[in-house]
Amino acid sequence: MRRMAFLGSKRIASRGFSLVEVTQFAGLLKFTRFEAIRLNTNVSCRIQQTASVPPVTNIWADSLPTPEDTVEDPSEKQLLFSGTVNLVPASAVPNAAGLAAAAGVPALATVPLANGFVTFDRRGAVFFTPPNPPQIYAFYLSNLNDTSVGARAVILLPSGSIQLWKADSLGNWVSLG
Repeated sequence: MRRMAFLGSKRIASRGFSLVEVTQFAGLLKFTRFEAIRLNTNVSCRIQQTASVPPVTNIWADSLPTPEDTVEDPSEKQLLFSGTVNLVPASAVPNAAGLAAAAGVPALATVPLANGFVTFDRRGAVFFTPPNPPQIYAFYLSNLNDTSVGARAVILLPSGSIQLWKADSLGNWVSLG
């Protein structure tokens, strides 16, 4: 089983949180995108978050057996958030609406955390079904024990490109490159 686990630490609780979690999540999105290209078929990145305290979020690239079985298989690349830093809804971060303006996009969509997914097509672009227009997705990460440290976000563009952002406790969003 290929599982990356992040269980939190005192360093994160005392000094905010690092970019480890956001880069791990962005890396799994990128991996899923490249799996879709490599396999020449649609591949989804699936998210399942439990309602426990703290929530446990399991994220995986649903690429086996020949994609889209919606079951987490031991050989699929996986990510587990079960500590103080986790994926959160847009309502849990400061000035989530300001992220769209900072990124220069008209609006941001979110994926449900309980049973959500985003699918990449064989070209690596985000899959959408006409007549629905392509969406720009935002995934938010926050320290559940200390919201004063701000938040992080991963923006997924329709082309499959990914942007990383951070916000302070007031919701002033800054691109991370």
